[in-house]
Amino acid sequence: HIASATKFTKCVSCLLGLIMYLGCAASFNIGPMTTGLRSAFSATRSSSILGGTQRAVTFDRLLVNIGEDFNPETGTFRCRLPGAYYFSFTVGKFPKKMLSVMLVKNGMEVQAMAYDGYQNQGRKVQSQSVMVSLKPMDTVYLLLQENPHYAIYSNVGPYITFSGYLVYPDSTSTVGYLNNHLSPPGLHLPGCPPPVDAYYDWRRRSTTEEPRSAFSVARTKSALGETRGDREREALTFDVEYVNIGGHFNKTSGHFTCHFPGAYYFAFTVGKHPRRAVSVKLMTGKGEVRAMVFNEDMSRRREMQSQSLLLSLKRGDSVWLYSQQDDGYAVYSNQGRYTTFSGFLVYPDGESMNIDRTFP
Repeated sequence: HIASATKFTKCVSCLLGLIMYLGCAASFNIGPMTTGLRSAFSATRSSSILGGTQRAVTFDRLLVNIGEDFNPETGTFRCRLPGAYYFSFTVGKFPKKMLSVMLVKNGMEVQAMAYDGYQNQGRKVQSQSVMVSLKPMDTVYLLLQENPHYAIYSNVGPYITFSGYLVYPDSTSTVGYLNNHLSPPGLHLPGCPPPVDAYYDWRRRSTTEEPRSAFSVARTKSALGETRGDREREALTFDVEYVNIGGHFNKTSGHFTCHFPGAYYFAFTVGKHPRRAVSVKLMTGKGEVRAMVFNEDMSRRREMQSQSLLLSLKRGDSVWLYSQQDDGYAVYSNQGRYTTFSGFLVYPDGESMNIDRTFP
C-alpha cells in the first residue's frame, strides 16, 4: 500500500507539473513542446531605409518563424541548433541611390553581399544566398551601408525579403539545442521525466543514417575572360568554403560530384565587372547547360545576377559553373563576396529519381 501511495503521489506531482508547464508556456507565448530539430524564418519589409539612419535591416511582417529564432524588430537570427543554414535575401534599389547590403555573421564577418552602384532613377532588386555553418548563439543579420549615398527601397509590394532555415543539424555536436526564449521555472520536478519532443528524438536518432550533401562557396577575386583560341571550357573556381558536408565539392576544380542520387537545389549569384558583360551557366556533365545568368551591359557600373533551380542527379553526375571566357566577359568579386555558389540534397532517392525530360 505504501508503494502504491508513493506511485500515486508521483503521478499527481507529474500531472501538476505538466499543468504548471502548460500554463507558463501559454503565458510566455510558446508552445508546450519544443520545436525539435527545426528552425526556419521568412520576413518582409514594406518601407524603405536610407543609409545612415540604421545599420541592421529590420522587418515589419513575419511570415514564418519556426523555433522563434528570428527577431524581426532587430532583424537578427540567433542560432539555437548547431548546423548548416541556408540564407537568402532580396533587397530593392532606391531611385538615385546605390545599393550595398551585406549578410553578416556575429556582427563582423561578412558572408556575402548584394550590390548595385548605378545611381539612376529606376527601381530594381538584387538577390543573394549562401549556406553557412552556425554554432549555438551565433547571430546573422543584414547590414546596410551607413553612407547616405546608399539606401534600400520597398513598399507594400514588398521588395525586401529575408529567409533562412536549417538544412542539416549538426549530428556530431554534443550540444542538444538551446532555448532562445524565457523558460518557465521549475519545469522538471523530481521523479518526473522532462517534456520530450518525439520529433526531436526521432530525428536525433536518425540523422546519422540520412544521406547528407551540401556545399556553399564564394570568390574573393574577379575572373576575367581572355580570348586564347579554342580551349576546353573551364569551371569557375572558388577560394572561400563556407560549408562542404560530405566533401562532394572541389573548390579547386569548381566541380560538385553527386554521391547520393536524388533532387538537389542549386543557387548562384555572380557580380558584373565594370565595362564587361557577364554570362555564367550552370552546367552538368561535360557541358550541358541547365540555367544561366546574362547581362550584356558594358557600362562602368557593378551589379549582380542570380539564378536557382532543382536538378535530379544520379551518382557520379557533376555540376559546375562556366563563365564565358572571351575577353568581353568577366565575373566580378572582392572581399565582399559578390559571387557565391551553393547546393544541397533536398530529397534522396534511388537511381529511378532521374526523370529529367525535354519537351518540344
